[in-house]
Order: sequence, then structure tokens, then C-alpha cells
Amino acid sequence: MKKTASGEGAGVSDPSVPPLVDRHTHLEGGLDPDWVRIQAEHRGLKPPGSLEALWSGQAVPFAGFIEAFLFGAALLDSRAAVHEAVLAVGQRTLKAGGSGFDLWASPHFLVVHRQQIQLEAFWRGLEDGLAEIRAWGLCGCVVLDAVNHLGPQHGQEVLDLVLPGLPAFVKGFSTGGLERCPFRDWAPVFDRARAAGLRIAAHAGENGPGMNVREAVLEGGVARLIHGIRADAATLDLLAERCIPVDVCPTSNHALAPDVAPHPLPRMLAAGVRCALGTDDPGVIPCDLRTEIAAARGMGLDDRALARLRQNGTDDAWCLQD
Repeated sequence: MKKTASGEGAGVSDPSVPPLVDRHTHLEGGLDPDWVRIQAEHRGLKPPGSLEALWSGQAVPFAGFIEAFLFGAALLDSRAAVHEAVLAVGQRTLKAGGSGFDLWASPHFLVVHRQQIQLEAFWRGLEDGLAEIRAWGLCGCVVLDAVNHLGPQHGQEVLDLVLPGLPAFVKGFSTGGLERCPFRDWAPVFDRARAAGLRIAAHAGENGPGMNVREAVLEGGVARLIHGIRADAATLDLLAERCIPVDVCPTSNHALAPDVAPHPLPRMLAAGVRCALGTDDPGVIPCDLRTEIAAARGMGLDDRALARLRQNGTDDAWCLQD
């Protein structure tokens, strides 16, 4: 996959308009569907029905999403494949008029759990991809993702794997997966990652109760939240008071948390929460920054609120910070 920035808006010409950043997107969930089909065919594999359903815009149970996500992740078994995955994210960002992205990736799952790629090849594939998208005028960084429901010992194992020789393009550490393990139990893992120079984020209030959002901040010490859509009014006030950035992904939320309706993004912004937009898993649940902006507008947000989302996205993006 080759791409140049000419004619497709990498960045903005008006210096008064902040760059548009995809604040939350997953490497494994951001693969180009055509590439997935080709790679699957070469390997004699067939995409699962859940993935085909999601590609066509149908809803599936959360277990079906996990099946679809893992099918694509299993294809990232070489430096070249990881490189292509980064380019897919970059091309999607560029076409939507974006200027960069914060990219979540799960090396422990690929290197240790599945044993399908060596860590050095994984790092080099990311490095190759990030270098190429910089030539397009984009910026990008990597956030390492651990799995909440596997517990803090898993988190320590992730850090054992990645901290020796950690590349400079890795800016953060996060937890994802099912919100089953209390964030207070993850605090020592977060402390270790923070001491190593990583910023701390967590998926919270997506598939778990809203109280997880408060606990992640007060007892886990996280500096950034993903989703947070189940937070109550008091927790939103806390997030606003502490200036905690929250990455909100409307298309993904609609697909994976359909019971949260109407979407709370307008209420979050009204409470003063520093929300920004992300695409989450756009290679599984089709979307891009344009669809997320359209979704936000469809919630009744006006141009001023949309500009605020964009400014927040820039101000708190780790890909734009040293």
C-alpha cells in the first residue's frame, strides 16, 4: 500500500484550525478489509460470519466482535504485515482529512500468547509504518494495550516483555478487554509503566459499569480514559475538574454498547469533559473520522461543539506530544 499526501489534506492550511487527530484506533482492529480478504485467501482461511456481518453494518454480540477482531490479529505474523497495518490506519486517517493518530497495539497477545511474531519484527514493522506515514505528512505514536480481565499479573508480563529496548515511538500504556478486574488492582502496574516514562490510559465505562470510570481515575491513577460512556453526572464532574481527556468513539459505541442511548457525548461536553473523537476498530466496524464527526453532529452538536472536540483532540493527543 503506497500513498502520498498530495491532494488529500494531511494537516490543514489554515493555522487557526487545529489538526484533526484520530485519538483512539487499534492496530489489530484497523486492518484494511481488502487486505484481510487477500491474506485470508492466501492462507486458505475464510473470514468468520461475525466479521462479514460487521463489515456489512450488521450488529453482532460482543463475543462476535471479539471473534472478528482476533481473526484479523492472527494475520499480523510478520514485519511486513505490521507495516501494512500501520499504513491502513494512516491511509484511513489521511482520506478523512486527519493529521495523525494515537495507535493502540497488543504485542503480548501477538508475541507471547499466539507466538506468531518475534518482538523485534513487531517493533520494526511499526517503525517502518510510522516512518512512511510521516512522509505523507501524518504523525503517529503507539500505546501498548494490556487486557484488563487477564489481571495485573498479565500487565506485569506485558511490561516485562516490552520495557527492555522500548522504542521511542511508544508513548503510553493502557488496559482494554472486559472490565472485570478492579482498577485499584492495576495500580502497581500503572505505577511501573509510569515510572518507565509511559503515559497511562484505560478503557473504562464501555462494557463495565460507570463506577469503573471513577475508580480508574481515583484508585488506578489513569491520566486518560477511553469511552467512559456509562459515567454518571458526579463522575463527569470529576473528569472535568481533573481535566481528564476522554476518547469517545460513537460508531463503535453504537455497535458494542447499544444499551447506552442516547449517546452521552453531548452531556459529557456540557459537563466540561475534555472529549475527543476516535475510530476504535474501523477495520472491523467500518468508520473513519468523517463518520465520527457526522455522528457527533447527528447528536445535535453545533459547529462550536465540534470545534471543541477537534481542539481537545489536538491538545491531548499523545502523537503530538514529546
